[in-house]
Amino acid sequence: NCDDQLVSALPQSSFSSSSELSSSHSPGFARLNRREGAGGWSPLVSNKYQWLQIDLGERTEITAVATQGGYGSSDWVTSYLLMFSDSGRNWKQYRQEESIWAFPGNTNADSVVYYKLQHSIKARFLRFVPLDWNPNGRIGMRIEVYGCTYRSEVVGFDGKSCLIYTLNKKLINALKDVISLKFKTMQSDGILLHREGKNGDHITLELTKGKLSLLINLGDTKTHPSNAQINITLGSLLDDQHWHSVLIEHFNNQVNFTVDKHTHHFHAKGEFSYLDLDYELSFGGIPVPGKSGTLSHRNFHGCFENIYYNGVNIIDLARRH
Repeated sequence: NCDDQLVSALPQSSFSSSSELSSSHSPGFARLNRREGAGGWSPLVSNKYQWLQIDLGERTEITAVATQGGYGSSDWVTSYLLMFSDSGRNWKQYRQEESIWAFPGNTNADSVVYYKLQHSIKARFLRFVPLDWNPNGRIGMRIEVYGCTYRSEVVGFDGKSCLIYTLNKKLINALKDVISLKFKTMQSDGILLHREGKNGDHITLELTKGKLSLLINLGDTKTHPSNAQINITLGSLLDDQHWHSVLIEHFNNQVNFTVDKHTHHFHAKGEFSYLDLDYELSFGGIPVPGKSGTLSHRNFHGCFENIYYNGVNIIDLARRH
């Protein structure tokens, strides 16, 4: 039930805008169904460089938005973009199916147009950017945003640190393994995840030139054929200081590797089984440098959020132990 009203209770100081027509058209009057001031926000000039911004106070999960025009006026927006940010400086645009996506706005001043997001946004700041408005009026907006508190565990890495998780041998399921996390960084290179095996087998997730590579090496080339090494690369420009999600699922020999919304499915040939791997998983770097041959071994510098290994919350565990 992540559909609480997030805007109606915010203080005036949480609203800002590119400009305002007058003090009675200020952004603090942009709450849905309210009539105070001139009955909504309007910028000084109506052009495509205007925006209305809200600060939700903390990272929040946003599932829907709603808009209205200025109360009892001829001022309303017919289409707009939605931008989001964690910092209020570095903005990303909400997209659907990878296309630049404009939201349908209003056709009059007072009816509410509600839009449920196809995928939720996790952000602290939201920005509504009007694209078109009533040709016989000006830009006018009242808004509401729906969602809920976003529970997040974040850990920072300084490029010299790593987090080591020792697996409980009783809980290991050789047939199934699921690792998920989010990361955010400005560095184009770094080790996100590493797991070593007995015969030089290893699995490494590494950021290289802003792309993510999953390297599965099934050990000694003398005992394994040349196809024993798999290197799958996904994503690009992942060093843009925005959150990116990673999911690695392994069932028998089937591996699914997902970065943001793009998934690569493949079969790991050879004798790929987690039974040959150690009971230790390291995040953010490789504890003993130079153990696995030719990797660049640059430790990760940035943040991880909500690391889960087979349902275990790793960051929470690290905090408690």
